[in-house]
Amino acid sequence: MEARDAIGGALVSSDGEEQTAKKDATPKADKPQTKSKMEQIFGFKKEDLTSWESLVSLLNRPTDPASLGIFRCLFGLLMAIDVTQERGLSHLDYKYLDGAPVCRFPLFNFLQPLPLDWMYLVYVVMFLGALGIMLGCFYRLSCLMFISTYWYIFFLDKTAWNNHSYLYGLIGFQLTLMEGNRYWSIDGLRRPSIRNAHVPLWNYTVLRSQIFIVYFIAGVKKLDADWVEGYSMSYLAHHWLFDPFKLILPVELINLLVVHGGGLVLDMTAGYLLFFDATRPYAFFFVSYFHCMNSQLFSIGMFSYTMLATSPLFCHPDWPRRFFARFPSFLRAVLPFTSPEPQHSTSCVYQEICSTERQETPAVPTAPKLRLKQKLGAIFTILYIIEQLFLPYSHFITQGYNNWTNGLYGYSWDMMVHSRSHQHVKITYKDGKTGEIGYLNPGVFTQSRRWKDHGDMLKQYSTCLNHFLPRYNISDPELYFDIWVSINERFQQRIFDPRVDIVKADWSPFQPNLWLMPLLVDLSPWRTKFQEIEGSLDNQTEIVFIADFPGLHLENFVSEDLGNTSVHVLQGQVNVEIVEEKKNHTLQPGEQMKVPAGAYHKVYTVSEGPSCYMYIYVNTTEAALQENFTKLLDLQERVRNGTETEPLPPELQPLMAAEGDKGSEVNATDPIVRLFLKRQRRMKEVKKRREAGALERLERFTVKKYYTIRRGVLMTAIAMRNLAVGLPPMEQLTREVAFANMREPQSEANQDERLKDEVGHGEL
Repeated sequence: MEARDAIGGALVSSDGEEQTAKKDATPKADKPQTKSKMEQIFGFKKEDLTSWESLVSLLNRPTDPASLGIFRCLFGLLMAIDVTQERGLSHLDYKYLDGAPVCRFPLFNFLQPLPLDWMYLVYVVMFLGALGIMLGCFYRLSCLMFISTYWYIFFLDKTAWNNHSYLYGLIGFQLTLMEGNRYWSIDGLRRPSIRNAHVPLWNYTVLRSQIFIVYFIAGVKKLDADWVEGYSMSYLAHHWLFDPFKLILPVELINLLVVHGGGLVLDMTAGYLLFFDATRPYAFFFVSYFHCMNSQLFSIGMFSYTMLATSPLFCHPDWPRRFFARFPSFLRAVLPFTSPEPQHSTSCVYQEICSTERQETPAVPTAPKLRLKQKLGAIFTILYIIEQLFLPYSHFITQGYNNWTNGLYGYSWDMMVHSRSHQHVKITYKDGKTGEIGYLNPGVFTQSRRWKDHGDMLKQYSTCLNHFLPRYNISDPELYFDIWVSINERFQQRIFDPRVDIVKADWSPFQPNLWLMPLLVDLSPWRTKFQEIEGSLDNQTEIVFIADFPGLHLENFVSEDLGNTSVHVLQGQVNVEIVEEKKNHTLQPGEQMKVPAGAYHKVYTVSEGPSCYMYIYVNTTEAALQENFTKLLDLQERVRNGTETEPLPPELQPLMAAEGDKGSEVNATDPIVRLFLKRQRRMKEVKKRREAGALERLERFTVKKYYTIRRGVLMTAIAMRNLAVGLPPMEQLTREVAFANMREPQSEANQDERLKDEVGHGEL
């Protein structure tokens, strides 16, 4: 709320009709009313909070609709784009796999996706709703179309939850109750009575409070020790966006001060800085810089642009009028309304003025008569803000969703506070009738990976597997999950008890999960030691840190590629069993032993407390390959600069081909030479992409988005045709889908190979 939100001098009767005041009713000698310091800063007086009536009058104060109208238009546009992007319209058939045996993770188990063609119709309704919000066309209906389909899709898949998707749904719900079509809308053209009409102040209050909560609660969540100490997002410091900071700071300080310290300070202060006139310009700069960086650092769809669109909400509500008034007059016809005086609205509370008979006596304001609609608006504002402040800390109620982190990720504003890596996942089944034991491929029957970290999803996954496995002659299966996770660079450790049959395990949304293993936070100080150990190793040596509970063991298979693998005990006592040799070796802290490659071994924790140990290994196959690559590169350089005098044997002749020539790969008979030339070409492509100019990057981005949207549009058209007239012959449908799948020529070949070269696409 700002001081300029107050609209003074409006003379209305109790039924909302404007009264015309006589010229002699207001003395000419009246001086302009001076505002208190509080009113100048906050936009309201202390007296506005002294009673229920005054609070309702404040929240329903007539306010310029311009800023709300511009935000409505931007939000609708971004959501229309989001439908084809993060909501998944362009790959809907891959997302829902209509007719295939798929395990799904809805919030409520009775929620299931509709048949594929009908799911396309759901997305069409959502898209048209977003488009209607943008245009302000049949506004209330458009909002209902958008939020009903959006929340259905949101609740349909918990694995896709994140904070910004939750925020989109909240804003859509808020706009449904607001009067966002009073400015720059088709509804305003259809209904002159609402065109350029005041909106109640609570419309702005709710939106501003929501954005303030997003920033501030995100900052409070970042007071977590892992974030403050720089363990949550340490890998970000190596991103090219932070290269300017590397001129004055080492990477370690960039991680601690810029990535983590800067993120904490910005989230804690952004809401306050945006609120006040004096600090708002600085807030605009830092917030815009922050969101532009996030758009490059993370795959978060329209979130960065949506947050940029919310920033002007904190400005004076008439800023669009003053902004668009600067444009040439011949553009005014297509630009938003620039008239400085909005018309009155029955939704607002106007100050009534009682004129006295004597001209010398100034007009006396009287208490306005409040309507039920205005009281409900004030009640909604207060309750909504309280609910949004409470919900991020409501995990003591929904204890079944708590794991190592509280609640389902996506509604607590704990953005980027926790990073995870998965080292080992094993699913063991036992046939309930025959007793046969076997293993399942992790992720079978599902495309999601988030079930590994959440007990509620693991329970849903095990129930689904219990339903599907009898089709494969596995009766009454028992399912055991051995999942090893590292959170914020801690030890790899089990998250769930591998001895519990999850099919029969109890789970309740309101009771703690009894088969959740505790996070070994007492071992967190070891992370500084990890950095010292990793820094002492060469580039070819890898290391994995393990922590385990007493009475449990880790069964591990060492690939034949991993020669020179050894186990080093850091804490506790372990017993290492070499399965084939049937030998046991007891290791104390500081002791180590080599484990054979190409064989199984088991590491038992036999100490009273948790054990900590590490695997140190070298990928000997990769090391030998790199050595051969180095020799081939040296030979290739000598051939090209003419210093190589000996003739090349036939298998090395392809090294003389032009750099990047695909034909040389085909002609290469030696597999190492072929792989060397292939890797050279791919590295050249990656380098070319990274060094591309702004225009080339823009062209690449545009082409990629074009084919993404193109596929979504064509597949939607096919689905709508199927619903309208039925399925065509299979040959015709196959041709139509193949045409929709057409991509730009350069991406059709080796697309997956290029992605593997990009940093950050691998998973531990």
